[in-house]
Formats: sequence, C-alpha cells, structure tokens
Amino acid sequence: MEKSKMEPSVLLLSDLVVLPVSAAFSAVPEVADKAAGGKKAIVITQASLLGGKLPLESATLEIVLSVTRTVEFHSNQLLEEIARVLKPGGTLYIQISFDFAGQLEEVRGALERKLLLAGFLEAKVQQMSSLEDAQSFTIRSQKPEWKIGTSFSLRKTPKSFPKVQFDDEFDLIDEDSLLTEEDLKKPQVPIVSDCEVGSTRKACKNCTCGRAEAEEGEQKLGLTTDQLINPQSACGSCGLGDAFRCGSCPYKGLPPFKLGEKISLSGNFLVADI
Repeated sequence: MEKSKMEPSVLLLSDLVVLPVSAAFSAVPEVADKAAGGKKAIVITQASLLGGKLPLESATLEIVLSVTRTVEFHSNQLLEEIARVLKPGGTLYIQISFDFAGQLEEVRGALERKLLLAGFLEAKVQQMSSLEDAQSFTIRSQKPEWKIGTSFSLRKTPKSFPKVQFDDEFDLIDEDSLLTEEDLKKPQVPIVSDCEVGSTRKACKNCTCGRAEAEEGEQKLGLTTDQLINPQSACGSCGLGDAFRCGSCPYKGLPPFKLGEKISLSGNFLVADI
C-alpha cells in the first residue's frame, strides 16, 4: 500500500471490519472536538492486515484512537509505529472491549507495560465499564515532547563544597573517653625460651623442651636432628629395620620407622646395657 499524501491530525485505527466512526469519536471528547473542529482525520480498519506498518509519515498526527476487541492487536511493533507517526506530545487513546469477565485489571496492567516499553508516558485509564460479561475501558497515554536526538547541557557541579559551621553549643565527644581501662593495657608478649631462639643454640641446663635429649641422641647415634625428625632413605629400605639396612646405613641400630615421620625412641634406648 502506498503512503497517504494527506497529512491528517487524527487517526482512527481498528482491527474491526466495520466501525461506526461517529460512535468511536464520541466516546472520547477530545477526539470528537478535534474532528468537529475541521481537523483532517483518516480511518484505517482491519489494521492487523498491515503487518504492524502504518502508511503515514513520521510525526504527522496529533491524536491516534485505536479501537479493538482483542488484547493481542496492540503488539510492540504496532505501538512503535503509532509512536513514530505521532508528533512530540501527541496523544494515544486505546479502547478495548472484550468478553473475558474478571480479567480487566490483568489486561490493563499488561497494556500499560507495553505502552511504557514503547516510550509512552502517563498511561492512565479514563473510562471503565462492566456490563454483564463484557469489559471495556479507555486508556490514555502521551508521546514525550522531546524528539529523538535532542540534547541538553548538564548543570556543572559546584567546585567548592558548602562549609559546615559548628556553634559553641555543639558537643564533641573525646575519643579517649570511649576507651576502657582494659583497652589501655598493653598486650602481654609471650616469653620466648632460649632453646627456641635460633637453630644453632645449645640446650640450656634445665632444658624441658626436648632439645637436650635430641642433642644426646645426635652425639650417641651420630645423626643430626633433621635426620631424626625427617628421616629419608636413598634405597628406600632404611625404615624397615636392620635386616634390610646396608652396612653403612646411618639408621643402623634404630627401630623401624616410616620415612618422613619423626623417629620415636624409647626412654631407655640411649641408656647403656651394662
């Protein structure tokens, strides 16, 4: 269909085959006033056959009145087309009449969300009626007055911030007064034993940490502390016992042990038999 060369101010849109124009216009006073005032109007019935495209120029209409009996008629594409042909600040009226009792609020809420997503503002119900099983309402929304691509300058933020003034009656809290006696006490640092300072120091005379026994074991067994704490084996048989150890094994004479685990010696192991 070729685009209409006329530039109407009012569009009556419907998916019905036959639509009484006077009845549709009279249902909305503003539309009736525009039509009575000599404004050009165009009527499109069976609009669902257009595939969501309107044969009109962009931003040429002041008012669009859509009359339908199906909720699905106002698709997202059709609402975008209506927004395209409306002038900035133009008004859209939608009249819906259907025979689904009890679904008025649900249908109205779904239509308001569609209008919002299509860019319309201030969607409000103007008329609502209920006759037996028939539900009917008229919802009004408006296209924003600004055009696509409109720009505006943002206000610059002030460089200086407002100063806060305190008068003499303003009470300030001393931070130190919030601390208790326990908070002011210095933490007690644990005392470190002489045996634990450094790895080359010798055990003290009254050693109780086990270093004296380790040094005695090193002297009598000829093994270092690391060999006793973390025993390793080149052949893999040192930990099995003397029956599996070679003649030069440093662990010869010690009980069996697991490689990598500390060798545990009995209390009389280092005591001479005679």
